[in-house]
Amino acid sequence: MKTEDILRIAIEKLEKLPGHEFDLLTISKPISPNAAINLSKVISKLSPLLGNLIEFNITEFLNDQEEFQDQGEWKRQDPGFPDTIFQGTVTPIPGFEIKTWFPLATEITARFKDSQNHFKYDNTYVVLLPWLPSHLIYGKPYILDICTISACSIAKARDRHYHNPPDYLVLEPEDTQKRTRNLQQTNTNGYKWQGTLSQFQEAQKIVDSWGDNGKNYQPTREYQQQLRQLLNLFPYRLDTNFAKIDRIVHPEIENFKQKILGMTIHDMSIREWIKLLSNKNTENIKLIFKEKLFIEDTKADDIIL
Repeated sequence: MKTEDILRIAIEKLEKLPGHEFDLLTISKPISPNAAINLSKVISKLSPLLGNLIEFNITEFLNDQEEFQDQGEWKRQDPGFPDTIFQGTVTPIPGFEIKTWFPLATEITARFKDSQNHFKYDNTYVVLLPWLPSHLIYGKPYILDICTISACSIAKARDRHYHNPPDYLVLEPEDTQKRTRNLQQTNTNGYKWQGTLSQFQEAQKIVDSWGDNGKNYQPTREYQQQLRQLLNLFPYRLDTNFAKIDRIVHPEIENFKQKILGMTIHDMSIREWIKLLSNKNTENIKLIFKEKLFIEDTKADDIIL
């Protein structure tokens, strides 16, 4: 098989995961509506832990597929990019970067900062895996749906969205190929303008001198040198919110997000649950928890410590 065959088969298998329940851990049913409210405020903190556990399980899941048995093996990289790669005889090496998403959080908090230069062969895909407990805030985690997107297309969409010199610069990492693997830099960064109006006008003249295509992002060394000239001459700040997947305006990601937020869980859409949980009217939340999630006050004698 070729790289594209490995990826196609793997994606077909991954697309069967929606509805799959992971026997990783079980969040106990809250003992009261008040406890449920408190749990709903902190449950998203489980996402990093469950994200790692789900990554392990995805790798094992792919290795269980008979189509790959004589071709090679899926291996998780920790640390490393992407999360899971297929080691066999095919080149370029296929891989998946897995991004879990807890939809009751305010946004898809995962970031994607890897440079376009790493995706010349389009052999890496990003896997978006939204999950929830089986009873919204308690139970075992399960996969709501799955979306696989070319990592190259995400990197290009990110750079098109953010890059707007001289106001905003997207910069490639320095050339670190001669360093050991753990010291090599692969991430882009975003820088936001912090100068005065007169400085901005001066910077704009420099950008204008680059020609008609001067504002179009390029990951080439020549173009990056031009951007670094601006960074050296004028004040910028490093944007710590740069490259959040929820903010790069990628059409497939946006469509998938709307699909998930519109999904019905316990007679309400996820979007409606988010609105409810952000409401300060706790009595209304308790009432909904009782009606939809069957969470009642538990007698002290029934609580096993």
